[in-house]
Amino acid sequence: MINILSLIDREKPLLQEDIKHHELELKHIISQSRFLVLGAAGSIGQAVTKEIFKRNPHKLHVVDISENNMVELVRDLRSSYGYIEGDFQTYVLDIGSIEYDAFIMADGHYDYVLNLSALKHVRSEKDPFTLMRMIDVNIFNTDKTIRQSIDAGIEKYFCVSTDKATNPVNMMGASKRIMEMFMMRRSEQINISTARFANVAFSDGSLLHGFNQRIEKLQPIVAPNDVERYFVTPQESGELCLMSCIFGNNRDIFFPKLSESLHLLKFSDIAINYLKAKGYEPYLCQNEEEARKKAKILPKEGKWPCLFSASNTTGEKDFEEFYTEKEIIDEKSFKSLGVIKNKLDYNQELLAMFEAKVSSMKAKKEWSKNQLLELFFKMIPDFDHNEKGKYLDSKM
Repeated sequence: MINILSLIDREKPLLQEDIKHHELELKHIISQSRFLVLGAAGSIGQAVTKEIFKRNPHKLHVVDISENNMVELVRDLRSSYGYIEGDFQTYVLDIGSIEYDAFIMADGHYDYVLNLSALKHVRSEKDPFTLMRMIDVNIFNTDKTIRQSIDAGIEKYFCVSTDKATNPVNMMGASKRIMEMFMMRRSEQINISTARFANVAFSDGSLLHGFNQRIEKLQPIVAPNDVERYFVTPQESGELCLMSCIFGNNRDIFFPKLSESLHLLKFSDIAINYLKAKGYEPYLCQNEEEARKKAKILPKEGKWPCLFSASNTTGEKDFEEFYTEKEIIDEKSFKSLGVIKNKLDYNQELLAMFEAKVSSMKAKKEWSKNQLLELFFKMIPDFDHNEKGKYLDSKM
């Protein structure tokens, strides 16, 4: 099994000292609390669920739309940790559905709700229909589950955001920024915290996760050689979300501090590290056709075809950041985590306009990407949308 930390040029877990310092308090709070995890079978959702489960919660209910991923989550929990004394239940539900509404009305007795569901890919903006679904999942489903939490008298709501919400250049990041605006409005009625964090190495659908698929299918490894990103491990993503949920004050946004241990890495460099860890020598190809042909020959020689090129698709950001110059930052409370401290600030008329416009488009069953883009610009006037007319689906 590949050591993820070594692939991302780190020697020890990012949150190791913070978790150790707060472990007794975490165990005490979790053992006496009731949790509902939404989007629990995705990569981050599974990581969060594990962090809660292994600390023996009083009650842990998990919800996800993916039946297959939910089965794997349960197998993973049983194989790693066994069983807990508390109430553990799984539900295969779409949180935007009537069935989920009935479920939350039938129970609703939780102290903490953690929402990890999201459409996370930049390529989701390539067509207006997937883009509208992204708005539903990232914004309106979040708002709905917050309202349901308020009605049920739940103590704390956590929802994951993204570094791409900071000065967004793509519509996925902008949708999460708008989600933060909706969360701000609801924070008058319930305690809410969130987290912006780096790329989760080998999360489902990620480029690094794709490396495993390419090896299994004897296909070339493809990566940009000009895009640098920060990376955290799946476990670190779960720890970060848990820390924000348990220790975050109302309106706090947690993020990983930049340090010598967390630094920018090129995808192409990680690809080279990955292949070497697998026992292969990277072989650089000039184009897709050469890479596909070489994939049938080179692995037998202990080499693997790679295609590294400059990024030229819509929505890619040249650099990564977790907060803006205008945001107030607390860097003293935790060793490896920073916290954005937000005051209550939202524009009710703007949020109502957004809801009405989207509702009108849906009622007509007709909308375009440009219409949605214009709406995003109204919500985020300095939205620096990076449109290049080309998406990742058009590349290998």
